[in-house]
Amino acid sequence: MPNYRRDQTPGATWFFTVVAFKRRPIFCDRKFRNSLKRAILRTQENHPFNINAWVLLPDHLHCIWTLPGNDSNFSIRWKLIKQYVSRDCQSEYPLQVSLSASKRKRRESSIWQRRFWEHRIRGEKDYKTHLDYLHFNPVKHEYCDTPSEWRYSSFHRHQAEGIYPMNWAVAESSNSNLNSKYGES
Repeated sequence: MPNYRRDQTPGATWFFTVVAFKRRPIFCDRKFRNSLKRAILRTQENHPFNINAWVLLPDHLHCIWTLPGNDSNFSIRWKLIKQYVSRDCQSEYPLQVSLSASKRKRRESSIWQRRFWEHRIRGEKDYKTHLDYLHFNPVKHEYCDTPSEWRYSSFHRHQAEGIYPMNWAVAESSNSNLNSKYGES
């Protein structure tokens, strides 16, 4: 079994990509969204973290979190969130085929792809690049023409706070930073 080495910097800010099992387009369903919200709030009770940004797409999500200054364990947070949502939504999203022996052994669900992709944010420029990428992602995947049209995103909050101008990314579709891949392979 591979031994993944993850960065363990306490109090860091992180960019994550999490994908639906077999890329099933369920993440924007009301049942899933409500369950995810409850799972996050429940997880934050014992394992606090700040959500800096978020975008939910049909088959994957991206988010930026900041952990408390003495904490580096983002993995336990994702484990709990995935467990809570899986328990809550399992009957809603059953698989048409059986799970592999490996997934059954690890008590995994038919909701989530195994693991997640993370990147520690390494400064203001890196933060801005990932924030822009996250908010532009629905446009990149052709779900909408501008970030302001996508309802499952923190873009609206950031726009209201003055972080983004009203017409941000209207003509940005060819920007290489916005079209990069961060954990979406």
